Amino acid sequence: MSLAASDVVPGFGDQPFWLIVIKVLGVFVFLVVMTLFSIVFERKVVGRMQNRIGPNRVGPWGTLQSLADGMKLAFKEEIIPLLADKPVYFLAPLLSAVPAFLAFSVMPFGPEVSMFGHHTPLQLTDLPVGVLVVFACSSLGVYGIVLSGWASGSTYPLLGGLRSAAQMISYEVAMGLSIAGVFIWSGTMSTSQIVAGQDHRWYVTSPLIVSFCIYCIAIVGETNRAPFDLPEAESELVGGFHTEYSSFKFAMFFLAEYINMVTVSALATTLFLGGWHAPWPIHYIWAGCNSGWYPMIWFVLKVVAIIFVFVWLRGTLPRMRYDQFMHLGWKVLIPINLAWIMLIATVHVLRSRGWASWQVAVTVVIPTAAVLLIWAIAGEAKRHQNYVAAAEEEEAEARLGPAFPTPPLNLVVPKAPAVARASRARASLPRAARRASVSQQGDDDE
Repeated sequence: MSLAASDVVPGFGDQPFWLIVIKVLGVFVFLVVMTLFSIVFERKVVGRMQNRIGPNRVGPWGTLQSLADGMKLAFKEEIIPLLADKPVYFLAPLLSAVPAFLAFSVMPFGPEVSMFGHHTPLQLTDLPVGVLVVFACSSLGVYGIVLSGWASGSTYPLLGGLRSAAQMISYEVAMGLSIAGVFIWSGTMSTSQIVAGQDHRWYVTSPLIVSFCIYCIAIVGETNRAPFDLPEAESELVGGFHTEYSSFKFAMFFLAEYINMVTVSALATTLFLGGWHAPWPIHYIWAGCNSGWYPMIWFVLKVVAIIFVFVWLRGTLPRMRYDQFMHLGWKVLIPINLAWIMLIATVHVLRSRGWASWQVAVTVVIPTAAVLLIWAIAGEAKRHQNYVAAAEEEEAEARLGPAFPTPPLNLVVPKAPAVARASRARASLPRAARRASVSQQGDDDE
């Protein structure tokens, strides 16, 4: 099977092997460093939000605390449950960590640069369907979580694994539908081409703003982060799917979680925030801000900004109930996504046929606004109807009593008549006679 000439991405087919190895090592080191940074960054930011200091002992300003924790986990004693399925138990952390690294192979860090005399893009590889590679890797990560909960041989990790699988699959659907709008608007699935299409205007400032908001909500659920960290749920599941893991295997789950957080942040930067392009005021002031190695700075800063939002949500919002969480994914995000994709596709087709902006607004925007207004009025009428029904039910309970019998707060369990008479008779006897009566009753029992 041979690729067509249009399917070959330029700049990636003629690279020497040693340059590819350098890029692979660069991506690996970047992800490990970003994981160490994200852990310390999260603890520092949450500590500041809660009026605490945070880590400040290991290294300058506590910056090496996450490195010390990683070394501690690597050298801790490993405890393996007796009922664990050993091959699957050992394989599950790899299935979680390896796809997390692979997903970053299609992320563009910057434009083409000169590296040791060779011109090469600041990207490991690119494909015509590069975004789908990220989805494939994220779907493989679900297997690691499910198998880790099942192979532990314990009930609570199994419940955590099943809950996490349902959560990740549900929010992967919402995340995929939110990115479909980017495919329609840009006309490509290649990450480098999507970034090139945002040279003058980021997609987040276009009609894709709704897709961006839905994507941001979906990635929080996809990465099991608060307030959607229901698979861990310490109050009911102890620690979730990795409860029975320790030492280096637990560190691999920890590493996979933070790498996934960096990956979805980088994907949001690539698809909606202009990728490695400089922010709005800078490229007007500095002509060379989007050339050379400088774009890597803008890319990393955007990724860190999205990670800050992850940390911000963890420090401010409480954990949701599981039924509320699944209701949000299936009955709110997915229907809005489907309607928004239809709207974007209609606008894109009309613009490609040469329609003016006012014609598109009259044909699409005004009817859509009218439908939203009718939907809002109907929802308000339904809420008012529910409020009236609840008020009528409370009035009926106050007048007729509760529909279901409820025990009083000062409930006293009544005694049987014979037992009550014997107790009263025994209480009326003198102390010596009462003691003899009790002794006689014990002898009769024997």
